[in-house]
Amino acid sequence: MFNSLQEIFSTLKQNKLRAIMTGFSVAWGIFMLILLLGSGNGLQNGMENNFRGTAKNALWIWSRQTQLSYDGLQAGRRIQFTDEDYDMLVNHFKDDISDISGRFRLWGSGTVTYKNEYGDYSLEGVMPEFKNIQIVDMEQGRYINEPDIQQFRKVAIISVPVKKALFKEEDPIGKYIHIDKVPFKVVGTFINPERRDDEQIYIPVKTAQRVFNGSNKLNELAVATNALTVAENKRVEEAIRTTLMKKHRIAPDDKQALGIWNTLEHFKQAQGVFTGIRIFVWVIGIMTIIAGIVGVSNIMIILVKERTKELGIRKAIGATPWSVIRLVLSESVFITTLSGFFGLVAGMGLMAAISMVLQSAAQSNPSIESTFYNPSANLSVAVSALVVLIVAGLIAGYVPARRASAIKPIEALHDE
Repeated sequence: MFNSLQEIFSTLKQNKLRAIMTGFSVAWGIFMLILLLGSGNGLQNGMENNFRGTAKNALWIWSRQTQLSYDGLQAGRRIQFTDEDYDMLVNHFKDDISDISGRFRLWGSGTVTYKNEYGDYSLEGVMPEFKNIQIVDMEQGRYINEPDIQQFRKVAIISVPVKKALFKEEDPIGKYIHIDKVPFKVVGTFINPERRDDEQIYIPVKTAQRVFNGSNKLNELAVATNALTVAENKRVEEAIRTTLMKKHRIAPDDKQALGIWNTLEHFKQAQGVFTGIRIFVWVIGIMTIIAGIVGVSNIMIILVKERTKELGIRKAIGATPWSVIRLVLSESVFITTLSGFFGLVAGMGLMAAISMVLQSAAQSNPSIESTFYNPSANLSVAVSALVVLIVAGLIAGYVPARRASAIKPIEALHDE
């Protein structure tokens, strides 16, 4: 084994530049494969982070103005959702819906204060089911519950940015904030995993309607369906659209009056794009590796031609064809394995360094997580690529090795 390595090193030493360039082509191939795979994963992770705070099968429904006159009503009529719309969807779609929540936005409700601190924040009245549609991570306390709704409790849950702005280092649980001079008890703090820097406050929707003169009005309906496919979710979407349009006397072909965002449809579309990107990445990466393997094969062919006399002498003094094949293949596999390993380590190291930098940057700029995040290549995939590379190195060196084993000593020693 030691003698074989000495022989390989001796041969490569005689052709340093050629060995370096051959090894570089192989290392570059696997390095680029790791880089491309990691980049593709980074983009996909960023895309999935955009949906991390929302149920994948959600429907967000909001009202707008009618575009067409219908049933004796003029165009330009503003559609207003109410609690009746919520009750209707609960009764009509109990088999299709897993969660549903009305949403009442408090536009211009006034400044939120605590002692000497104050600020203007996003204020919304929601239902307990909203936590399964707009997903948040509770940091302290609890979410809004059903007794809060039924008893019109003046309670609030606040996002961590609001907590830091109003309470500084003080524990907010059990303390009272004032929303438009109305006291609300803080019962929980949360983090929005999708938009960590959002300054949000949630209060019970019934309390919001009563305290802030909302009557029974709702600005939006948020629905999580039981659908597992885009087709099923679209069916539920169209059924809900038709039901609401009929109730509010909207023309069947009026596409302007209601807005619906189907998260499952958009999520699957984004997944389809990244499936195409992954295929493209693999094609480019594999082609790069193949180019490196072809380079190894060509170098081996040249190497056998240059060492014809040496190989002839070996055979003349008793070397077997298998020993000649093993000699040539060992050089091919050595170059491929060593350079492939360096390419693998360099690629994984670079991905790890980029990931660490992005994680550090995301602490000050959370939006990075929604663009390009954790661009790491799977270690098992990387090792598999290296194994394939070594096998390919064997295949690449086999043809010139067979040619070398077929050299006749008398022809090899004949003066050219």
